Amino acid sequence: MQIQTSPLILTFGPTDPVGAVGIQADLACFAAMGCHGLSVVTALLIGDTARIEDLQVIEADWVSDQARVVLEDMPVTAFKVGAVASVENVSVIAEIVSDYPDIPLILDPFLTGLPEQRIESDDIIVAMRELLIPQATLLVLSAVELARIAETWREPSTAEDTLMLDAMRIIEMGCEYLFVTGTPSDIHEVANSLYNEDGLVRRDQWQRVSGAFTGAGSTLSATTAAMMANGLDVPEAIFEAQEFVMASIAHAQRLGMGKLIPNRSFRARDSEPGH
Repeated sequence: MQIQTSPLILTFGPTDPVGAVGIQADLACFAAMGCHGLSVVTALLIGDTARIEDLQVIEADWVSDQARVVLEDMPVTAFKVGAVASVENVSVIAEIVSDYPDIPLILDPFLTGLPEQRIESDDIIVAMRELLIPQATLLVLSAVELARIAETWREPSTAEDTLMLDAMRIIEMGCEYLFVTGTPSDIHEVANSLYNEDGLVRRDQWQRVSGAFTGAGSTLSATTAAMMANGLDVPEAIFEAQEFVMASIAHAQRLGMGKLIPNRSFRARDSEPGH
């Protein structure tokens, strides 16, 4: 008997021993949204709840082989690409996803807190700009990360209209949607903005939650990918994912002596007897 499977999402990213970011975080978010996660490891992180101390990049051939074997066996509904710490891996992932142009690509390429800013080297950013961003259905960046990418084509700027200009430049590269977190807002609120070829699509504001967290960005992009795999269009998926992130942060856990970790399984715990 054929059993109906959950939507399958293939994520590319680093492993995190803590489970705050990277593949472990993605898999938790996919499961919470009723999806099954498939994974391709791009790097190995060493770290705890306070910081990421180092990483070991996986060779590009290994990245390619992991993905190709899975894709030949299973029908994937969405791609999610996280931090990729080498130009060679950017290139090989871009080649892989280009073979599946009908599968949506959610790209969240920065990982804050890495030593020596390993993900932010100019060569890697330029490679992402030229090879991955033009294929992205949705690119997720903070306002600071957008400015960092923009500095590969313009001088640093503090002009008020720079964010919109940079956002539309990203869209002109071929990216269908750009979601920018941490856009200018009241100090007590978090504002996030979604753009496409028509300009600003939606702007959402949320009450700022006090505390030091790690993994909120990974939760946002992974949950959005899962929502899209479940059939939601990008604007609706983005809104639903933000709601989930805020709830995950509200239920955050202190697993160690460092930062709080969003609780992606809070719904399961709330449904347990006695909760």
